[in-house]
Amino acid sequence: MTTQQIPTELLTIRDWLRFAVSQFEASDIFYGHGTDNAYDEAVWLILSALHLPHDTLNNFLDARITSAERGKLADLIEQRISKHTPTAYLLKEAWLQGYKFFVDERVLIPRSFIAELLVNDGLLPWIEYPELINSAADICTGSGCLGVLLADAFPEAEIDVIDISPDAIDVCNINITNYGLQERIAAIQSDMFSALKGKTYDLIISNPPYVDAPSMAKLPAEYRNEPQLALGSGVAGLDHTHTLLREAANHLNEDGLLIVEIGHNRDALLAAYPDLPFTWLEVSSGNEFVFLLTKSQLLSQ
Repeated sequence: MTTQQIPTELLTIRDWLRFAVSQFEASDIFYGHGTDNAYDEAVWLILSALHLPHDTLNNFLDARITSAERGKLADLIEQRISKHTPTAYLLKEAWLQGYKFFVDERVLIPRSFIAELLVNDGLLPWIEYPELINSAADICTGSGCLGVLLADAFPEAEIDVIDISPDAIDVCNINITNYGLQERIAAIQSDMFSALKGKTYDLIISNPPYVDAPSMAKLPAEYRNEPQLALGSGVAGLDHTHTLLREAANHLNEDGLLIVEIGHNRDALLAAYPDLPFTWLEVSSGNEFVFLLTKSQLLSQ
């Protein structure tokens, strides 16, 4: 949208909110990176772009915006629609369970059911005393968001966040620094466990790539703007999960736990491992997306 195309009638945040919702509704954009509708997407984009707290919309609805702000909003709305760029990338921010993270096109936009488990109950009853977790790892960490949540859930733990992508490690370090956790979280570039020789943990979590090949071919444009390395995991979507099940026990302390998110691959996983006694953890969308195994259970396969 050029300067000449910016509607001169749009003076207030209320005006721009109405305009953005109308533009989004008339477009073919896809939601799913923090919102699921045009109104919430527009509120997020406008308030964050104007550096206003998200819970203050009513206070500022009739505030007029400057010409420079009008140009910025017009550009962001245009990019969201024409390029299908997720709002998180446009704003360089994403929210997960109330935590704000820096993100850009180098990493997957944070979304994980494991975050619910860490924030809501700290993995009770499996971990009864958080202070007894002294070490934890997040494999395939992306932006490092789950590592930050681990640090809050288990205040005595030293945490490693691991990713194959050097770009992801750079983003991890931004988020680690933003939360002042440099003394407790280390970002390690590694193809899963390959650089972790000799390291063991009380807890390993992972939200690895798990999109199967047929689903990868059908992804909306917004998801194709994310790093494909962070999404696909072979024909059945289980390549990374196979590695976790094969190698995690070697990196768990006695009584250690492995927790893995697998998307919609439960049936395929159960077919591949009929004898493993998976415990399926309850999250907001049900009990088919995150499993737990103990070290002893992994060793029994």
